[in-house]
Amino acid sequence: MSLIPPEEKEEIKIKYFLDWDNCVNTFYNNIYLENCKVVIKMPLIPRSDSEDIKIKKFDLGKYTYLCSY
Repeated sequence: MSLIPPEEKEEIKIKYFLDWDNCVNTFYNNIYLENCKVVIKMPLIPRSDSEDIKIKKFDLGKYTYLCSY
């Protein structure tokens, strides 16, 4: 047992998953940055009347998604 904890590596853990937003009726390709608890949402079919990319605080364990890849 050591008194000094080992240093953590500066790695960015990334997970990819597909999501469906039934309010907007859009499928999203999501990139989840696990260390920051942030998701980058990109619509699979961009629409001209909405924003293309969304960045949100997100906890992957609290929500359901279609599939992970």
